[in-house]
Amino acid sequence: MTAGSAHSQKVCFADFKHPCYKMAYFHELSSRVSFQEARLACESEGGVLLSLENEAEQKLIESMLQNLTKPGTGISDGDFWIGLWRNGDGQTSGACPDLYQWSDGSNSQYRNWYTDEPSCGSEKCVVMYHQPTANPGLGGPYLYQWNDDRCNMKHNYICKYEPEINPTAPAEKPYLTNQPGDTHQNVVVTEAGIIPNLIYVVIPTIPLLLLILVAFGTCCFQMLHKSKGRTKTSPNQSTLWISKSSRKESGMEV
Repeated sequence: MTAGSAHSQKVCFADFKHPCYKMAYFHELSSRVSFQEARLACESEGGVLLSLENEAEQKLIESMLQNLTKPGTGISDGDFWIGLWRNGDGQTSGACPDLYQWSDGSNSQYRNWYTDEPSCGSEKCVVMYHQPTANPGLGGPYLYQWNDDRCNMKHNYICKYEPEINPTAPAEKPYLTNQPGDTHQNVVVTEAGIIPNLIYVVIPTIPLLLLILVAFGTCCFQMLHKSKGRTKTSPNQSTLWISKSSRKESGMEV
C-alpha cells in the first residue's frame, strides 16, 4: 500500500505486555480489501486479523479508532474487518450466531453485535462498524458494533500482533492510548531514548554558545590591552617629575 492511498500505524504498549495492533485505513474505496486479503496481509507481517477477548479490549480498539479519525486526519467512514467468520452454508438463523469462530483460533466468546445482527445467509465474515457520518439506526450510531457481511466486500482491517519485547523506534508518530483496565494514558510504540532527544536540544544552541565565547574573549582582550597601556605610561610620568625637580635644585645651587 502506498502512503497516498492508506493510513496505517502499528501500535504497541510501552510495558510490552499487551498485544500490538494496526489499523489499516484506505482513503480510496478501490484500495480496500476482502476478508481473505485482509487476513493474508496481517499474517504476512507476523500478525493475525483482530480477535477480541473481552469488552476491555473492545473499548481499547474503539479509543484507537477515535484517535485515528480525530479532526484533521481526513479519515471518515469505513468499516474494519475483524477476524470473526463462519464456514458452511444452509444454517438456520437460530443456530447461525453460534457458528462464528475466530480465524486465529481464539476461543473467546465475546461478541458485540449490532441490533438484529448477524443476519447470516450469504454474509459470513464480520466487520466492526465505523460510519460516523451515517444517520443512526435502530441500534444507535453505526460505530464499533459488529456486522456480518459478504466476505468478498471491500473494507479496511485491523491486525493484532504478539507484544514486542525489544521493538525498534517507530517510523510514524505513535498514538496515545489506554491500556485494558487502565485509566491512565500511555505513550505507545517505543521510545528512541534520552540521548537522541538531548542531541536535538544541544545542537541548535551551539551557535549561541560560540557567540558568547567570542564576546567574552573580545572583552578579556580589551581589558588586558588597557591594563598594559597603563603600566607603560606610569614610569614615564615618574621620570619626568624627578627630572624637573633636579633642575630646580641645580639652579638654586648656582
